Amino acid sequence: MNNELKGKICRVKGNSQYFRRKYGTSTPVIKIEDLQTNVIGMSWMDADGNPACILYGLRVGTENLPIDNDVYYGKINGFGELVHASELEEIK
Repeated sequence: MNNELKGKICRVKGNSQYFRRKYGTSTPVIKIEDLQTNVIGMSWMDADGNPACILYGLRVGTENLPIDNDVYYGKINGFGELVHASELEEIK
């Protein structure tokens, strides 16, 4: 797993209906804290009861995201979210 986005400000690419409903835009800005495995200490698939992991799992099913651990944890408007690396575009 690549950790090149740690500490970066990124935009979520795509047309996420989840983000549109929650934040009013399908492409919100997110501050990446670290790879989710470094923050949570395990795969998002194994983190029973973790709200960010549950929501990401729902997004995997509804938004056709990859099922792997190339996933980052970050904050959007103060809320913790998991996003797949393929969804992220660094803001320079």
